[in-house]
Formats: sequence, C-alpha cells, structure tokens
Amino acid sequence: MKRMRNVKIVATLGPASDDYKMIRALFEAGADVFRLNMSHGTQDEIGVRHAIIRQVEKDCGRPIAILADLQGPKLRCGVFANEAEMLEPGAKFRFDLDETAGDATRVRLPHPEIFQALEAGSSLLVNDGKIRLTVDDCGPDFANCTVIVGGEISNRKGVNVPDVLLPLAALSDKDRSDLEYVCALGVDWLALSFVQRREDVNEARELAQGRAAILSKIEKPSAVTSFDEILEVSDGIMVARGDLGVELPVQNVPPIQKRLIRACRAAGKPVIVATQMLESMIESPVPTRAEVSDVATAIYEGTDAIMLSAESAAGSYPIEAVTTMNNVAIEVESDPTYRKVIDASRKVERTSVADGIVVAAREIAETTEIKAICCFTQSGTTALLVARERPSVPIIALTPLEKTARRLCLSWGTNCMLTEGVDRFKMAVLSAAQAAVDSGIATTEDQIVVTAGVPFNIPGTTNILRVAPCEQSLIYNAQP
Repeated sequence: MKRMRNVKIVATLGPASDDYKMIRALFEAGADVFRLNMSHGTQDEIGVRHAIIRQVEKDCGRPIAILADLQGPKLRCGVFANEAEMLEPGAKFRFDLDETAGDATRVRLPHPEIFQALEAGSSLLVNDGKIRLTVDDCGPDFANCTVIVGGEISNRKGVNVPDVLLPLAALSDKDRSDLEYVCALGVDWLALSFVQRREDVNEARELAQGRAAILSKIEKPSAVTSFDEILEVSDGIMVARGDLGVELPVQNVPPIQKRLIRACRAAGKPVIVATQMLESMIESPVPTRAEVSDVATAIYEGTDAIMLSAESAAGSYPIEAVTTMNNVAIEVESDPTYRKVIDASRKVERTSVADGIVVAAREIAETTEIKAICCFTQSGTTALLVARERPSVPIIALTPLEKTARRLCLSWGTNCMLTEGVDRFKMAVLSAAQAAVDSGIATTEDQIVVTAGVPFNIPGTTNILRVAPCEQSLIYNAQP
C-alpha cells in the first residue's frame, strides 16, 4: 500500500479506536504510526491494542510503527473542603504541604521539589494555565502567591511551573513500570514526557536498552532552552504544542515549532508536530479552515509526521480525521510552492562519506529520469540521511530487520520494505529493482538510484551509489 504523500500520520488509539475493524480502517485511511497513550488505560488494555496493531500489520503486509507515550510526572494540587473555590485577581493564595483540605486562601501542593526550585517572582499556572499566580515569597514547604489571573480552582487540578528548572526526573515509578512493559511488548518508539535536560533522555535510553528508539517531547521552556543538547541524545522529537502553549505565551509557539523542525531536519532525526491539529473533529465530521491551515503549515515546514490525539482516540470521527490529514498532505505536497519551500529550507550537510553519498543521490534524482532512491540500511541511518535531503522522488528503505523497518515508518518519505540479507552489491541492486517494480513506484523501463554500505550488515558504512536500470537488473536475476 504505497502512500501518495511523504509526511507521515500518527494516530492515537483510545476508546473510539480499540478494535481490529477500526484500527485497520485507520491504517487504510492513512495512519502510518499508532500512538499508545500510557496516561489512559491499563497495561492490559495497552497490550490488547498492541496485539491488534501487529495483527493488522501482518494482514496488510506492511510495517507499522507503534509509539508508546509515557505519562511523565503529573503535578497536581490537593483537594478543597468545598471541592472548588473562586480565586479573584489580586487575592493572596498559599500553596503548602499541609494535608488539611484547602479553602479560598490555601491548598496543599504535594510536591516538595517545586518549593525547592521556586523563588520570588516565579509563576505558577493552574488548570492548563487558566489561573496564573506569582510567587511573593517561599520556603522549603510553602509558597505565598498573588493571583494574577483568577478563576475556579478545584480538586487535583494540574499545576505548571514554567520558568524554573524542576529537580524532578522525567520518569516516575509508573513510567518505569510502563517503559519495561511496552519494551517487552515490542513497541518501536518511546515518547518521553517532561524532558528538561539531556540526562532525562539518557536515563530512558539506559532503561530501554536498545529495545525502542527514544523520542523526546518538547513541552517545557527548559527543554526549548536546552534543545540542542536534547536533540543530540534523542532519536526523534515531538513538538508538544499543548503544554508549550500553557507554559509559554501562545505567540511563541509557532516560531519555536519552525525552529525545532529545521533543527531536526538538519540532524536527520524524525520530528512530529502534535496537539490540537484537528481538534474540532473530535465532535465535527469536518475541520475548521484554520485547522487545515495549521496542518498544511507543518507540512510546508518539512515535518516528518503530524499527529492526531483525541481526534482519533476519543472523537466521534476518527476515520474522517485521518482521511482529512491524508487529503491535506496530498494536496500540499502536489503544490509547486511546497517543493520550492522544502528546497529553500534544506541545510546541506557534507561532513562524511555517507553525507556525500545521499546528497549525490538526491542531486542525481533531481537532474535525471530517476524514479526512486533505494537504500539498504541495517540500523536505519542511511534511510534517515536520505530522508533528511527531502528528495523529490520516493525513498525505498530496504532492510532485513523488522525492527528497523518499523522505526522508519515515522521518517519522512520512506517506503519501508523487508528484504533478505545480501552480501554482494549486485544482489542489493537486484533487490532494489524488484522492490521498486513490485511496489508500483517504478516500471521495468525506469531507472533507480541504489545506495548501500560495503561491507554489508555493518551499520553506518554507507559508501556506494549506483544508477541502475530496473530491466537490466531483473534480467540479471533471471539468468541461470
């Protein structure tokens, strides 16, 4: 099933999409990656969804990536004697560690780490930023605040601390348990919440032990500040615009999105744009024009993937949401302006032989009648480098490793195909030609570019390129 677009679609599964019929329908509508949100549902429920995805993958004969999104530590206030109170602008309010039920003047904040990091002038946000307070003075077990933006505060509402680096690990005890569970299941990607520093990513990588690739969610101002270091140790990035828009002024999010996408493209690492992309489709069969424009903007910027959250997990129109994303992507990528924007925003990287090979492959494909760039890859590195170039022809990633094929489903433009291992370049060319013809990307009369690393089966050795006529390659195979 060849997609008619390069950008990938990530669909979150949930109550509206947890049986075989629906998950297969979402895949056929265009979903390339399925997200399992560990914030909702038990491990057993996650296991059932994982098994269904793998059955869909087997029945459809095409690799599917599974992304497990870890919850991360949740910062919440305590409970109120009256269940809720109204905070007025200018009023004084106190957070502390006292277990007594709260009132209009105070409430428990059961996170001593927050008090350790706060200082006078720090901001505290409650209920997704609807309430804003400024710290007047604080100590190891309290923070006296002034209400800047008022509203109703109620039991266990979320608390955000946007302008300090919190001494909290990105992985809670629940996350550690979930990480081990989903890695044992065999997920392909782990999305790490609450990332603030590179050490958070390193901790998750150590626990994963290579069983899944690590995707860092950029959702805190400290992660934006330390982005270069986080990107260096991550396998991929998610621009989590929801929390970013809470902890930062909303007008800051679009330029941050653009900057992060460009940095990921330059590094050759997949990037997902997420949150509220088609939010209205939770309840409506059609999106707003602004939402369509938002999705299109991310595609024009060259993101690897666009993501649906509640739209596909709990909405009334999950298939329509995926179909809408698919149609928008096809339309945008067929626009001549799209190619001009992508080419103009490409950052040329030529620091190694592999860089030179993939740049040459893209340039050859753009100046001659080439139908596809076929890359043999063991770890996925070669395919990621080719995808970094954003070529104007399809990318066929050939690998003998199912794990690699699945992970590459998140990468821009890659058509992932499993192949038998090869030990000679002639056999690699043959396999590439056969894959290009079988997939319908090329015919026997077309030419393809083939890249590989010799000796084979050693990651990171891309060092050879050939322009190959499909017909000659297949004739060679037919010879006794």
